[in-house]
Amino acid sequence: MRKVKLYIATSLNGKIAKSDGSVDWLESIPNPEKTDHGYYEFYKTIDTVIQGNNTYKQILNWGIDFPYADKKNYVFTKNTELQNTEHVQFISENHIEFVKNLKNQKGKDIWLVGGGLINTSLLNKNLIDEIQVFMMPIILSDGIDLFSAVPKETNLELVETKRYSTGAVELKYHVNQ
Repeated sequence: MRKVKLYIATSLNGKIAKSDGSVDWLESIPNPEKTDHGYYEFYKTIDTVIQGNNTYKQILNWGIDFPYADKKNYVFTKNTELQNTEHVQFISENHIEFVKNLKNQKGKDIWLVGGGLINTSLLNKNLIDEIQVFMMPIILSDGIDLFSAVPKETNLELVETKRYSTGAVELKYHVNQ
């Protein structure tokens, strides 16, 4: 069975983005060695990307080519009017059943990009298998929480930690279900 992996950066106070959805604060963290924090290696382990519509819209505002064009991409939304694009299929109904079915298909693992609402929704239904969070050396005054709404109490097993020259700390957990 394929795994759903939440691979994400947060501020020290658990924010994944500013209130407006922007993640430009990540660029403010000094990175003289240009480390990718293991992104390249992680990206090779997945063939599917799941994200919420607000996260997707934020990515489109980056002004770059769609960054996951070589993967199968699903955007979860409640808007039934959205039309699929060259790179993205919009899923407007039965999100939980969709992920359950996706996990049972053949393929590499599935990257849950975020945001906070979809993270909570999938966590609460025991559909996240791993959480790989990068605690960045910054505190944001406001923003979007890693888990929005009300996440259920969930035990995690710490399986790996790494410290980076940027001051980031990587924490990798298996989700106990």
